[in-house]
Amino acid sequence: MTTTFFLVRHAAHDQVGSVLCGRMTGVNLGSVGREQARRLAARLANESVASIQSSALERARQTAEPIAARVAQRVELNEGLMEIDFGAWSGRRFDDLERDSGWASWNKARAVSRPPDGETMLEAQARIVGAMERLGRAYPDRAVVLVSHGDVIKAALLYHLGLPIDAFARFDIDAASISTVVVGGWGSKVVR
Repeated sequence: MTTTFFLVRHAAHDQVGSVLCGRMTGVNLGSVGREQARRLAARLANESVASIQSSALERARQTAEPIAARVAQRVELNEGLMEIDFGAWSGRRFDDLERDSGWASWNKARAVSRPPDGETMLEAQARIVGAMERLGRAYPDRAVVLVSHGDVIKAALLYHLGLPIDAFARFDIDAASISTVVVGGWGSKVVR
C-alpha cells in the first residue's frame, strides 16, 4: 500500500523574500498568490485526492481552500504542517537578519542551530514526517495534499531523500510549487 503526497508550498504573499514571516498571523495572499492558488486547484483537479491538510496560517489556508473546493474536500488544519517557529526572528526583514551572527549560524548548520526562542529544523522535520506517517496509515492507496511552508517541505524532502538536514540549501521550494512523494511500507520516493 502506498500514499501519494502532494506537498504544496503556500502561494505568494506580498512579503515573500523581504520579511521572515514565520508564524506571524495576518499574512495573506496577494493578487499574484490568489491566481497561483487558482492554478494549483486546476492542476490538482484531476487527482484522486482523499484529504486536504493545511498549516493553520492564513497564507496556507488561503492556498488550500481553492484546491479543496475544486476536489470537493474540506480543509483540515494539521499542526505538523505549521511553519518553523523562528521565535524572535519572526517579522524581521531579511536585510536586517543578514547582520545577525545567529542567522549566519542557522544558515550554515541547521542541524545544530536554533532560532532564538524558536525550534530547530530537525524538530520541524519530525513534525511533518510524523504527520505524513499518520496520514499514510489513514489514507492507504490514496492521495493527500499537504499545504505548508518552504523550509518545512524541504525538511520532509530531505528525510525522504535520505539527506542530512544541512543539505537544505541544495534545492529551492518556490511559492505555489508542488513536490510529489510516494510513501509505502517499502520506503519512499520523490517522484517530482
